[in-house]
Formats: sequence, C-alpha cells, structure tokens
Amino acid sequence: MASKQKISAWEKVEIARNPKRKTALDYVENIFDDFIELHGDRAFKDDKAIVCGLGKIGNQSFTIIAEQKGRTTKENIERNFGMPNPESYRKAIRFMKQAEKFNRPVITFIDTKGAYPGIEAEERGQGEAIAKSMFEMAKLKVPIIAIVIGEGSSGGALAIGVANKVYMLENAIYSILSPEGYSSILWKDSSRFKEAAEKMKLTAKDLYDLKVIDEIIQEPIELKENDFKKITDNIKKEIEKEIKEMSEMTKEDIVENRYQKFRNISSFNVI
Repeated sequence: MASKQKISAWEKVEIARNPKRKTALDYVENIFDDFIELHGDRAFKDDKAIVCGLGKIGNQSFTIIAEQKGRTTKENIERNFGMPNPESYRKAIRFMKQAEKFNRPVITFIDTKGAYPGIEAEERGQGEAIAKSMFEMAKLKVPIIAIVIGEGSSGGALAIGVANKVYMLENAIYSILSPEGYSSILWKDSSRFKEAAEKMKLTAKDLYDLKVIDEIIQEPIELKENDFKKITDNIKKEIEKEIKEMSEMTKEDIVENRYQKFRNISSFNVI
C-alpha cells in the first residue's frame, strides 16, 4: 500500500494540503464504533475548527480531539479553514480533563495549517490557550495517542501533539511553521519555499529518523476507498495495541513516559 515512488518534501506538502484529502471526521467515523460530539469551552463559544467527543472501539471508550478542515467553501468558513481559535483549545482542555476524571484514553487527530492568527484570536489569548493545552497534556494521567493525518503546522498542531505515542501518515507533514513562513523569516524570500521544505525535515521519514514520531502509517499517493479502509483498520489495530500496553502502566508511569519521550527529543527544533 505504501508508495515506492520517491517524491520531494514539497510534493509531500502539496499532498498534505490537498483539499480532497480525508479529514479528521472521516478517520473518526471509520475507526470508532460510535461517536458523540460534545460542544463548547464554557467561556466563549463552540469553535468548530476542533471537534471533540466520545468514541468507542469495542468496550473501550475514548475522548477524541480532532482538527477539522472543510471541503467546500461553506464548510471551510464554518470550520475556519481548520485554523483553531483559542476557544477550540480551551474546549479541548475541558474534555482532556474530563477524560482524566473518567479514565478514558485521549486520541488526537492533527491537521491544521496553524492556529488562527487574527487579531480577535490574539485578544482572546491565543498564545496562552496553546501553551495551556500543551501544559495540560503533559501532565494528563491517561494515555494519549496523537495522529498527524495531513498538514501539521505551527503551534496549532503542536498544541494537541503532546502524546505518549505520535503516529504520522506517510504523506503528512509536521513542523513548527510552514515552508513559506520559514523561507520568509530565514532568507527574507518566500519564493524559496521548496528549498525550505527540504531543509525543515517535515516529512514522516525525517521525523521518524529524528525520533519525533513513533510510527509511520503507510499510504499511497493517490488514495482510493479500499486503501482508506486498510489505513483506518491499521490505525485501529495500533490504537488497540498501544492502549492495551499502557493499561498495565500506573498513572504516574504514563505521565513519566510522556515526559521522557519529549525530554529525549534533543532535535525537536529541527530548523
């Protein structure tokens, strides 16, 4: 199922950004037996760029936190083009804490070009919300699995990426900013984005070699429905396997495992 064709880092970026690529809710619907969406941060509003809810695989319940893009113009406006506002992260924190209370593992799906950079988001504390989300995830006493399914860029992606296990689709990307942003900042020339993509080490293989992620989920360049079913079945098996292993750990060991994972990534800032 994996592609044998060698493609450049920039081509991976284009695949990850493809508007026809499967979204987080496509994965949720195919991996979990049941899904009930939960809404709101109890402070401002329900921001639809992040979807939160409860799902099950067999008898095991999960809390699901997923960055959701749209396909049509109407859907993208409703989802803010997959760019979360601070209330999205505060909603995620609310349900992370609920997951800890009821001893439910947390599964996150990462797919965003970044947190929303608008002035109103900054006025409502965008930076603080991202930092608080990472802080709360770091000390959460239940297992967390993060899955990068598309475009994982900037703090918007890292905010829900502090997990015991991080999986990444073969043609997804994961980085602290976009290639365009990198080239603009480093070289003052946004036209060098293709060169930037190569230097940023943002592909699944690069990040696996750097030990930033734990597993690469293989996928073809052109995804068909049969392929997607195989991918979601593989993800489901990995989730079941990891949760079974982590169920034998104490709460303190789960937190320590997560701490050591990120403590040992000396090359996290790969630029």
